[in-house]
Amino acid sequence: MHIAIIGNGATGVAAAKRIRQLQPDWKITLISGESDYHYSRPALMYIFMGHMSFKDTKPYQDHFWKINNIDLLRAWVTEIDHNNKKLTLHQKGQLTYDKLLIATGSKSNKFGWPGQDLKGVQGLWDLMDLRSLYENVKNAKRAVIVGGGLIGIELAEMIHSRNMEVTFLVRENSYWNNVLPKEESMMINRIIRHEGLDLKLETELKEIEGEQNGRVSGVVTNKGERIDCEIVGLTAGVSPNTDLVKETGIDTGRGILVDWSFRTNAPDVFAAGDCAELVTEGDLRNVIQQVWYTGKMQGKVAGEVIAGQDSTYDPGIWYNSAKFFDLEYQTYGNVSNVPVQGEHNLYWEHQNHQHSMRIITRNSIVIGINVMGLRYRHKVCERWIREEKTLDYVLDNLKEANFDPEFYDKFEQEIRHTFKEMAA
Repeated sequence: MHIAIIGNGATGVAAAKRIRQLQPDWKITLISGESDYHYSRPALMYIFMGHMSFKDTKPYQDHFWKINNIDLLRAWVTEIDHNNKKLTLHQKGQLTYDKLLIATGSKSNKFGWPGQDLKGVQGLWDLMDLRSLYENVKNAKRAVIVGGGLIGIELAEMIHSRNMEVTFLVRENSYWNNVLPKEESMMINRIIRHEGLDLKLETELKEIEGEQNGRVSGVVTNKGERIDCEIVGLTAGVSPNTDLVKETGIDTGRGILVDWSFRTNAPDVFAAGDCAELVTEGDLRNVIQQVWYTGKMQGKVAGEVIAGQDSTYDPGIWYNSAKFFDLEYQTYGNVSNVPVQGEHNLYWEHQNHQHSMRIITRNSIVIGINVMGLRYRHKVCERWIREEKTLDYVLDNLKEANFDPEFYDKFEQEIRHTFKEMAA
């Protein structure tokens, strides 16, 4: 039995590992044109800023793959023929398979802006983007970042670390407020401006202008303002990378349509991770999850199903984390960016505007937690929500979750006092 996996990111690797555990004798080929070895994609910014080397971003030593009998093939797949179970490889002929997992991830959004293909215009998603950035920062003085999300602020911090001026264009009236509640979003606004970045809210990109040599020279906003720059970062989100399945007969919507065991409509073809769209029954919206840990979980389940087990994906309690310059952010469970009927929203923010905590309850049961500027233990917060702990229980046990360094200021007493007054 030969299993081919397109993509060596978190999803593809998790699937390969699980298949190998369950099927020691099957042939597994992990295909990627981007890199020889799996690496941690969120570490791209730390490579650029000099905090890590590329070899330090590889979760497994190079000999891991040989020991586990997983073949690595450096190639771009250009065509999928699922009827004949063949892959066409760029300049490397064809590869046959018995079962196929598509784990092609996401790609940066482009919305047809004039000039979006000029030199100096880029996203931040893969090693090719990182290589482009090394070239683009040479002799550059200013960058414009389009889009108010996590990738945008990472790219801004990377460029700003080279002592360049950075302008943010964010169409919303506050940074990332389509995800964060109002108070947390405003905290990010202050941090961005405190770091010396120019944050232009309710402002959209209209076009990108270039010089005769084909390089970007500036942008024009929807308000008619022209901003000179040598780099434009397009970070207005990502979308499932479905390019390979076009014209194949494999069903797609926003992503590659799969059931909750990651089967597509094509026999022996599976898809998981950022590129997959989980079909839900009834009127519920299909699910696309584009976070590292969900990609890893999906890969594990897909690997089990490919290996012959009866397995169904359960995403569990939602979790995400990020870092806005030096401010850490964690979220657990259900925390909407707007108030939800039937939920009680408790929020505390320190007077220095560098620390905050939000707890969401329903019928006095904690269903969601946001922390900013504090470090809380994932397993503890997840357990509180899973075990349906009451607000009083969580407040009385806040210290159990805090793992800030020993000499950091602790705020649990103030948080507990504030929240108990609110809940009274």
